[in-house]
Amino acid sequence: MRTRLLLLAALLAAPAAPRAAETPADYAAWLEGRSMLSEASSLAAKVSGSGGQWRSPYALPQSGAFLDKASVWFTAYPNATITNKGESIIGLLGGADLWKQFGRLGVRAMHTGPLKLAGSVDGRSYGPTIDGWFDRIGFSIDPAFGTEAEYRAMVRNAADNGAMIIGDIIPGHTGKGPDFRLAEMGYKDYPGLYDMVEIKKEDWGLLPAVPAGADSANLPYGTVDKLTGLGYIPGHLQRVLFSVPGKKVTGWDATPEIAGADGRTRRWVYLHYFKPGQPTLNWADPSFAAQRLLAADMVKTRLELGAGAIRLDANPFLGIERRPGTYDAWSEGHPLSVGASNYIAWLARKLGAFSFQELNLGLEEISAFSVNGPDLSYDFVTRPAYDDALLTGDAEFLRLTLRLMDRYGIKPGRLIHAMQNHDEITYELVHFLNHPDEKFQYYDRELTGAELRKLIVDRMHALAIGPQAPFNRLSGNGLCATYTGLAATALGIRDVYAMTPEQKEQVKRAHLLLAMYNAMQPGVFAVSGWDLVGALPLKPGQIPGLLADGDCRWLNRGAYDLTGERKADASAGGLPRAQTLYGDLPSQFRDPDSFASRLAGMLEVRRKYGLDKAERLDVLETDGKGTVALAHRLPGGEVEITALNFSREETEESLPVGEYKASAAADLLGREPETKVEDGMLPLKLGPLEGRVLLLRRELSGDSKKEGGS
Repeated sequence: MRTRLLLLAALLAAPAAPRAAETPADYAAWLEGRSMLSEASSLAAKVSGSGGQWRSPYALPQSGAFLDKASVWFTAYPNATITNKGESIIGLLGGADLWKQFGRLGVRAMHTGPLKLAGSVDGRSYGPTIDGWFDRIGFSIDPAFGTEAEYRAMVRNAADNGAMIIGDIIPGHTGKGPDFRLAEMGYKDYPGLYDMVEIKKEDWGLLPAVPAGADSANLPYGTVDKLTGLGYIPGHLQRVLFSVPGKKVTGWDATPEIAGADGRTRRWVYLHYFKPGQPTLNWADPSFAAQRLLAADMVKTRLELGAGAIRLDANPFLGIERRPGTYDAWSEGHPLSVGASNYIAWLARKLGAFSFQELNLGLEEISAFSVNGPDLSYDFVTRPAYDDALLTGDAEFLRLTLRLMDRYGIKPGRLIHAMQNHDEITYELVHFLNHPDEKFQYYDRELTGAELRKLIVDRMHALAIGPQAPFNRLSGNGLCATYTGLAATALGIRDVYAMTPEQKEQVKRAHLLLAMYNAMQPGVFAVSGWDLVGALPLKPGQIPGLLADGDCRWLNRGAYDLTGERKADASAGGLPRAQTLYGDLPSQFRDPDSFASRLAGMLEVRRKYGLDKAERLDVLETDGKGTVALAHRLPGGEVEITALNFSREETEESLPVGEYKASAAADLLGREPETKVEDGMLPLKLGPLEGRVLLLRRELSGDSKKEGGS
């Protein structure tokens, strides 16, 4: 991974360092020719003044149309993709062999993850990505992944298989590429791109010294107070993400003295929500530079590369202002973030693309972002709750969360119910963080939001970290583990790298339960390569360099091969091959009881009965501590019940279905005989970590015919 930008240096045909006689003006000209903002005008010209921008409705979300196109997704992580020597990652992801396997699963979209140039520039040398290509510095495809021609071929091959490719927009920040270096130099309107402030020379004494070899220094907590009091910056962030004691304690960094193209020397303070190498964009600057840059990126992704949809990465963090009378900022879920997200979603729809958002906020904020914004949102609402249910065998917090969704009008049909992604297993529980004093009914107790959040997070720490689970690590936001690692943790398996066949079956059973929860809901179901092969976490000793900055998410990003035809021990980017439980897809499809085969069966039921377009009717009352039962009205009018037992014990339930006037229930996965409804109650027996998908049969009045079955 650390050497991949040698390819980029060759591509740009640039010398390795600035010329000795180079002036700041010469350097600025070199940077401008390679900046995204400079390229934005030519990309905008492809749309401006053309009729193409008026052919698609854009004011309101088009979630139904999105689901019609693609409601089962594969979530790729390109840097974890193992290739053969000389084979490109994009070539593999777009290849016919892989799409044949996706066809057996029912995949109708691939979200590739970010593929464009990322990292930094120092002088005329390019540095590597620091956050898995989420620190974009250019609009072109990174040559480490392949070519733009291969990307377009991937789009065509996906379309030939009835599917689409989903790309990424990163609206919150860039890397420290040419655009940021020009902003540091005070060049033209580049400073307007970023949440950055020039500090007067008489106040430089307030700023920390920048260590040798670094290009910025994190501001101490007290310095943020002082600069806020002087009116330079809006104050402390609500949360400091990726906080590392001694390295990052606030969300603000100071630059060293920077010589500008105009002969002035400046020092700046700039905002970063994530890592110091990811300076934050300013969505309310008179230059409108951020809007121009993101619009150009959209045109590139949609019109030149051909992606049918885009993801908005981390869009809660697009607006910030000072809270009056404090040294604190309103830094998450700001109305400016809503407006910026709307703008991006409108532009996507205007260009004929769909969009979805990575939005981890409180429920009322999710509602606000969804009115006119992206078509779909990630299900960060129930995700920590079903992870907690698996970890503990107790589903009360999940039931509570599902009912909260109903209260706030969050429709599951507008959510992406995803298995593992590139991030950690989140335990931020933002809604309860935002409602610390509100009372919530938890069993027979009333807990405040702060108390409930502490209960859930504390028991995750107690059960999933430490000697009982030495393969897991914490990040600032949750648990760094794969879903097979989480399942093993829940089952008390300490040595996941030497499991017995019986333990592997238990882990698969728990993993399939999580898949059933996500797949048997309205909306999108998304599955990752790590899930499909059953990847275990990497061992810290395999990737010490990647863990050096405290980012433990690399443990859940091991490399994998879905095809069984790639034999390398690492991906082209240097990620070691993960140990897996299930193996490649062709091998799994030869075994009807494999994870992939069982998942394919669920997804076929989902497709056949239109569960993606269903309507959530109720979270049914249950007796079992670990049981959740959801009722959905299918597009044809029938009622479907998904019942799941997260406990380690068999449970017997009697589900109230009288209002649906059902006489019996058929098992759609074909594993159990039909069950009769007695006095409006559906008796149900669920084994440990077992789920059932049931279709209620309704007796027609006046004869013995039944409807609602097949």
